[in-house]
Amino acid sequence: MAEMSEKIIRYDLETEINHGIQVSNLAYKTGRQMSLAEDVCYELAVAGMLHDIGKLRLSPQNRFSRCHLRFVYDKVDLASDHHLRALKNKGYSSFVLEAVYYHHENFDGSGYPENLRGEEIPLGSRILRVCDTYAALTEKRPYRDAFDSQTAVRMMIDEVKNFDMQIFLAFQRVVHES
Repeated sequence: MAEMSEKIIRYDLETEINHGIQVSNLAYKTGRQMSLAEDVCYELAVAGMLHDIGKLRLSPQNRFSRCHLRFVYDKVDLASDHHLRALKNKGYSSFVLEAVYYHHENFDGSGYPENLRGEEIPLGSRILRVCDTYAALTEKRPYRDAFDSQTAVRMMIDEVKNFDMQIFLAFQRVVHES
């Protein structure tokens, strides 16, 4: 049983690190595509790498149910608090902290933790929202295979209400250049 638990933790940690790297790269490139200043693009890369850091504070069983399958919606809100607590007082800028904390907000106001809408959502969070969604769709998950890039973008178009359209268009240019 201990060996199985160790394999789950190793797989989960590796998966989270790879996901963070993908979101970081996409966020940086999207920022560049939007002609944001280099220091802002750098901050986006940092936020992308750290955006799900709070998941590592949850047990492997809870990470799987709360963050991957979203079975227990009332507990999913806790993830944003875990992300923020993990990063507070570690020297990260307010841009990075806000981007991480609000990256589950949807442009139409249906997200969490505070149901912010439109430009109430910090720019970094709006960028991470798009990049995180794409990364999650194009990665293999315990409950499904990865979607190819075209399918993932089509799925995101079906849910475009969740995204800032200007960011989504810049993101699409990034994905199509790759």
